[in-house]
Amino acid sequence: MNFLIAPTAMKGALSAAQIAIVIQRSLRRRYPKAGIVSIPVADGGNGTLECLMNALGGTMYDKEVTGPIPSQKVRARYGITAHNVGIIESAEAIGLHHIVPSPETIAQSTTRGAGELIVELAKKNCTEIWVGLGGSATNDGGAGMARALGFNLFDEQNDPLRDGSISLLHLAGITGTSTLSATIGIKLLSDVRNPLLGDAGATQTYARQKGAGDEQIPYLEAALKNYADVVERHFGKEYRNIPGAGAAGGLGFGLTAFCNASLHSGIETVLDLISFDAAVEQCDCIITTEGMLDGQTLFGKGVAGIARRAQRFDKPVHAFVGRINGDPETLKNELGLASLTYVSPEEVDPVQAMRDASWLLADAIFHHSF
Repeated sequence: MNFLIAPTAMKGALSAAQIAIVIQRSLRRRYPKAGIVSIPVADGGNGTLECLMNALGGTMYDKEVTGPIPSQKVRARYGITAHNVGIIESAEAIGLHHIVPSPETIAQSTTRGAGELIVELAKKNCTEIWVGLGGSATNDGGAGMARALGFNLFDEQNDPLRDGSISLLHLAGITGTSTLSATIGIKLLSDVRNPLLGDAGATQTYARQKGAGDEQIPYLEAALKNYADVVERHFGKEYRNIPGAGAAGGLGFGLTAFCNASLHSGIETVLDLISFDAAVEQCDCIITTEGMLDGQTLFGKGVAGIARRAQRFDKPVHAFVGRINGDPETLKNELGLASLTYVSPEEVDPVQAMRDASWLLADAIFHHSF
């Protein structure tokens, strides 16, 4: 038996690299003569920075930037590859892990910190910048990022708009230009394909997990719609329906509009870089992981991308996840998985499950029939 371990991070519990070690050790106990290859992967969300830097080589740095709310400062890592490509994982600056999500935090949320990282990489003369969009706590459509790059946003009284998602209800106009050189290409790596607005958009799909209450959703949606109207009128082009525009609370929209960025599938980009197909050809089955598996996974997250690649070679994929939100059998079939395993017993408290993730995963792997 030849196993290919291709895990994505279980957010808040284990990194992809840590998961790979846990699975490999558990497989060795059960199948001591098996061939095992480990390739930690990422889809544009958590772990993307480390995954890309491991694949491309280069140097990691960190910088103090604005966190997901305007009053907060965080230290965010970024990388510059051996070929002078800047790598940003937006969650490093504006990630959900920096806050306790609430209606107040999402109302104030800003992408300014992600913009500050882009400016920093431009100052370091990067020829290209790649931005992973997953894991954000924001819902401002990239408005904070735009201001960090030099644009001015103002209301009907020509007063500067304050940072935050809800304040976009009062946006009336935009002035200024980007401080970035037009020669810098920006490539966005997204783990989802949601548009900016509507039932499948940023607010309706992701705002609740970022702290929004049900009564707040219509206001957040209206704020993003007003923002999109003003931005698209300013640039004379529509961006709201581009697949991935709704990623990171609309940061995908903001970066395509203000920076002429191009949107790409995060998982497909990473799988190509790590020569995933060559590894698949040599294995008998693939083991992957995800922290939460639900309907959003189908929009382009790691497990979905890995399963699609494996189907080209008719190789089975076994997914082990921290939580399942939805009907497991339906999700398994829609993703084309050979098996789908919820590693935490239902009676275990989620906080305890995250703390005990290593041994729960090891136990599930050891007792699974591959």
